[in-house]
Parts: sequence; structure tokens; C-alpha cells
Amino acid sequence: MKLPYERPTLRKLTVGPLSKVGPRASARPVAELEGVPVPELLARFGSPLFVLSERQLRRSYQAVARAFSTRYPQVQLAWSYKTNYLNAVCRVFHQEGAWAEVVSGMELEKALRNGVPGPQILFNGPGKSRADLLRAAEIDAVVHLDNFDELHLLLGVTAGRPQRPRVAIRVNLDAGLYPQWDRFGFNLENGQAWQALGQVAAAAGRLELVGLHCHLGTFIMQPAAYGVAATKLAALALRCQHELRLPVRYLDLGGGFPSANTLKGSFLPGPDAVPDLDEYAAAVSEALLGAGFRPEALPLLVLEAGRALVDEAGYLLGTVLATKRLPDGRRATVLDFGVNLLFTSYWYDHHISPVGNFSEQTEPTVLYGPLCMNIDVVRESIVLPLLAAGDQVVVHRVGAYNLSQWQQFITLRPNVVLLDLQGQAHVIREAETLEYVQQLERVPGHLSTEHNG
Repeated sequence: MKLPYERPTLRKLTVGPLSKVGPRASARPVAELEGVPVPELLARFGSPLFVLSERQLRRSYQAVARAFSTRYPQVQLAWSYKTNYLNAVCRVFHQEGAWAEVVSGMELEKALRNGVPGPQILFNGPGKSRADLLRAAEIDAVVHLDNFDELHLLLGVTAGRPQRPRVAIRVNLDAGLYPQWDRFGFNLENGQAWQALGQVAAAAGRLELVGLHCHLGTFIMQPAAYGVAATKLAALALRCQHELRLPVRYLDLGGGFPSANTLKGSFLPGPDAVPDLDEYAAAVSEALLGAGFRPEALPLLVLEAGRALVDEAGYLLGTVLATKRLPDGRRATVLDFGVNLLFTSYWYDHHISPVGNFSEQTEPTVLYGPLCMNIDVVRESIVLPLLAAGDQVVVHRVGAYNLSQWQQFITLRPNVVLLDLQGQAHVIREAETLEYVQQLERVPGHLSTEHNG
């Protein structure tokens, strides 16, 4: 009998030639998270889905604490609320011993409701209102002063109070980084920081200085810069103690520590490019221990870590909606999540894994989200197996900023689940509904459906 006709096909063979950065990385499937199958999570909680690992949250916290506390005798971490202020995440870190670092009245109230005592809240940010400052003074939080107007406003709103508000001065300085973050706080090199300390000293009967604060920036990959900042901040503290007779109890080096994500344009992948935490800890500790403080008078070292604590613990699970071939020949894949949920795709080339087992055939692919916007690009180019509609993927290291900067735009925001230490899944933020999104809307009577012709 004559065999049935089969249309010929061309199959691309990927042999993985060497390049200047090594062999081409192959896509490895990720079938489970913390022992829980990914398809099971998506079937139970829907797609897309954010997943956070409690085990990794605690591991990351303990790694940062260990790196610094084994080198310096007094270390206190303060969880950066803006990085991810879901209450379940915050409470994991508070159980581990973290204070709270907040930058708004809303975050301040969240910290209080999460059981953080007022004296363990550090209030940063340039946008504190009169009500915010009064509330901070009432609960004895530490106000990190950002500008002279804020200093004078605090003096005004707390006048006549029996208890002096506790304050710290936020300092910006030249640590050899470009661009220099000089928007926040008082500049050290032009004398603003010293002038601010002088005004606090003049109001010593009404304000209590407890610390100095510095935050170099974000995703800082030069550990030596932290050593420079620690040296300069320590010198300012010693001068403050000697000349103004104002003791400084703590030095806050802020955050800005990177995660293992790959920055766009980076020559090397994140895990190969990012310095180890021990390098940051060594730079800061050596600077403070050699600054000239008496051993019994060493200030408390405060760190406002955010990304380094939570990024590794977050995953975004999703599903392929469609595939297509672009006019220039590139393969494109449409996912059920986009930049509205994965805000950090503007900054990072996220590592993305297929869930199932696939053939060795791969192809450079553009990953798009489902939004009707041309900017909705999750990855501009990534080598993946030839995914088909219905296939599932995992995006790694998405715990930082995505769940505080995500947007309800075109689509509803999905469930967020936490995998506890036993691998049990808990919904920690429910998926949105149209009723939830519209609950604050009001329609004038003349636009009601009864008046529609």
C-alpha cells in the first residue's frame, strides 16, 4: 500500500557553541517549589500566581544577619516595608527579629498593626506630613530627618510635649558611586549635615538625637562603597560627640544590597556578577571597628535590608496563552502575566524556567504579556524550548517590589500564596474581583442604567 503523505519539516539543532562567556545555558525545567508540584499550585489557586517561600525568607534573613553579626558586635536589621509590605512577609521577618523601616504614614500603621513596637520603627522618606510626624512622636518612633523644613515642622507639631521626639539625621555623601544619590537627606561634603546637627543640638531640650542614617542607592554592586560610607558616617558621629556633646547611639547604613537577579545590559548573569554578602559585611565592619570608637562605646549598626532578604523567596507562575512568528522571523510567546504584575522586568532579565520536560530543541524567544500595550515585554530575548499554548513557566527572584508596585491595569491581580516550613500553601492575598476593584467607584444618578435609552 502507498504510505500516507507527510509534509517535510525542518528541525533546528542547537549544539551550544562556546562563546566568550561560555557555553549556551540550557533551559532546565522546574517541576516543583518546596516539594509542591507547580501544576498542582496553578490548578488550585489559578494562573498567574505569586508564590513566596517562608523557608527562603528565613534563610535570607539569617544569612544577612550572620554575615554582619559575625564581624561586628552590635547589629540590628530593619525590614524595608516598601520592598514587600504584605503582612505575612513582614511578620516572618519580625519573628526573626527585624525592626521596621517605613517611608509613609500608611507603612507606619501597617508596622504597628503587625505588632512592631513604636521604638523599633524607623521613619524615613521625604514626604512626611504634619499628621505623620505627630503620630511618630506619639508612638516614640525614630524620625529620620530629611530636610530643614521637616526639622522645623517636627519642632512645631511636638511643641509642649513632655517627651522629646527621637530623631536621626539622614546624610547623603560621596562614596565613589555614580550617580550619587543626593536627593535625600543633608549633604555631608557641603556642610549641610553638620548644619542640621547644629540645629538639633540647639534644640536639644526638644529633640533627642539617637542616630545617623545613610542610604547609598539601589542594587549597589561595589562593597567598598559601603566601607567609605561607614568611615565618613563614623567620623561625623565622633565629631558630633566631641564638639556638640551629642552621643550617637546607632549608625544606619541603609540597604541597597543586590539580589542574584541579572540587571539588563549586564555582561554576566546575576549569580556570577553579584558580590557575596560577606564582602559588604567585611567592608562595613572593618571601617567601623577602625574608626576610633572605644570598644565599649561602639554604635549599633542598623541595616535596612529589603531586596536581599525577599527577592530570592518569590516566584511568579504562569501559563502560555499563544505563540506566533514575528515579521523579522523571531519566535514570540504570549504569557498570561505582563509588566503590570512583573514590574521588575523593566530592570532585570529574569531567569525563567519551563515547568514540564521538553525536547532539546530551543530557540531565542520574545516573551510578551497579555496587555494591549506595546511596552508589555517580559523578556526581549531568552533561549527556551518551543513552548505551546497551555505550557507553564516559573519566573524566579520576584519577591522584591513586584508585590508593592504591581498595578491593577487591564487585568485583575492574582492570588499570592505562602509556602510554610512544612510545604503547606496559604493564601496571603486573595485574587481581585471586579466587585473589589469597583467598590470605591460612585456613578452619578443621571448615568445610572435606568436612564440609558
